Amino acid sequence: VRASTLQAEPMTASPLTENAPLPARRARISEILHEKRGLIELDEPIQLASGDWSRYFIDGKRALKNGADLNYVCDAMVEWTVEAGIDFTTVGGLTAGADQFAHVIASRTEKNWFMVRKAPKDRGTRKRIEGDEVGPGVRVLLVDDVVTKGGSIVDAFEAIVATGAQVVGAATLVDRGENASPFFTQRGIPYHPLVTYRDLWIPAIGVEEAATTTV
Repeated sequence: VRASTLQAEPMTASPLTENAPLPARRARISEILHEKRGLIELDEPIQLASGDWSRYFIDGKRALKNGADLNYVCDAMVEWTVEAGIDFTTVGGLTAGADQFAHVIASRTEKNWFMVRKAPKDRGTRKRIEGDEVGPGVRVLLVDDVVTKGGSIVDAFEAIVATGAQVVGAATLVDRGENASPFFTQRGIPYHPLVTYRDLWIPAIGVEEAATTTV
């Protein structure tokens, strides 16, 4: 399958500062995803981890491999928590999508971080949550990279609340659909994707069809 990087439209705004408002940050993050091959358009649809098919693949880890870009995104997440009045004591989510955000945000805010394993360890402590001791009285900022149907972020959420901790906010790099927002809204939890499929000018997840095979 041949892949080509989507081209971002040129920006006409002045260079962004570290304290750029969130809408300006959203535009810059969309640019980063395009410029750093974090968003790839394919000739044929591929099946994603969610089970859906799409001609568009988002690789948040590749897009944020540079430390300056990763810092920029993490600062946008932190800025949102400040604007929303979210007071958290620890930050994390499901490995490996959340790890880079958890580490940088914890460092820049001097808070704690944790990671949720996809399954409990099969030896030693057999814990599923590593790093900070997450439990009653702990206020969690839940983070993730790319949300499709929301399975990973919901899995992490359920593991966290099972400990007695409180999820006080959730932030993601990209949301490709319409599933995560109502999940958190129904629970009274602020949810903020830095960019959505609309910002990237791609279809919402679930509306594309699988490739047809001709003989």
